[in-house]
Amino acid sequence: MGPECIKGLNIQPNGIYVDATFGGGGHSRLILKELKDGQLYGFDQDEDAIPNIPDDERFIFNHHNFRYMKQFLKLHGVRKVDGILGDLGVSSHQLDEATRGFSFRYDADLDMRMNQQDERKASDILNTYNIGELQNVFSKYGEVRNSKTLAERIVAERSVRKIKTIADFLNVLGPLVRGNRGRYLAQVFQALRIELNDEMGALETFLETSLEILKPGGRLVIETYHSLEDRLVKNFLKTGNVKGEVIKDDFGKIDRPFKLINKKPILPSAEEIKRNPRSRSAKLRIASKV
Repeated sequence: MGPECIKGLNIQPNGIYVDATFGGGGHSRLILKELKDGQLYGFDQDEDAIPNIPDDERFIFNHHNFRYMKQFLKLHGVRKVDGILGDLGVSSHQLDEATRGFSFRYDADLDMRMNQQDERKASDILNTYNIGELQNVFSKYGEVRNSKTLAERIVAERSVRKIKTIADFLNVLGPLVRGNRGRYLAQVFQALRIELNDEMGALETFLETSLEILKPGGRLVIETYHSLEDRLVKNFLKTGNVKGEVIKDDFGKIDRPFKLINKKPILPSAEEIKRNPRSRSAKLRIASKV
């Protein structure tokens, strides 16, 4: 939903914008087309994003997780911005690059690191977490129905042989699949990826920072791909906190830090889903800071 994202940003030619999830650079190139003398700051912790940096003096790349957006913008002398774009989740490149270990479609080391400088891999979680910790990961982040049975089997299997590769893990998962195999595996892999990369913690920090550094009237444009992300974003845009708690002042007036531009999420068209099947779960939310 690239065009919808750019429209949602309501780009001012001389404004300051942030592409918090640079990736392949597609959104950044679209933003730069709308800028004149403005500035765009890109963020991405993935080394594979570096070759995609555009040769444009209006663009400054920061090789860091978007949770550190405020700190690095401050280093560039920027305290307030006109718009922030976040396209959450794992990128198509990460899924399609077999050696990164994000997809169950390939065999490789069970890696899943979004930041390749991190030492811990997904396989380390499987081989070190206890049953309760594993159950919590798969239940909380993947909503896996048989998370306790899965956790118990992982601990039993690793006592015989360490789980190091995707093939190793699929052998563990095989007898436990419930319902549609692809959906089940996607939920399990999603949970492991979210835990490893602290995606929900990073998202919460990013949202709080966005509210702080956006100018009044500045736009926050967020595209999510699963219910956990979307619930967090929805709550934050409605109430200013990820729990969705309504906050009132001393006079009983509700504090609403954002004005929702689209009260219901924008969904991909049938044409886009046909062109890019991965977009079928996408939800786009747009808000303006009050």
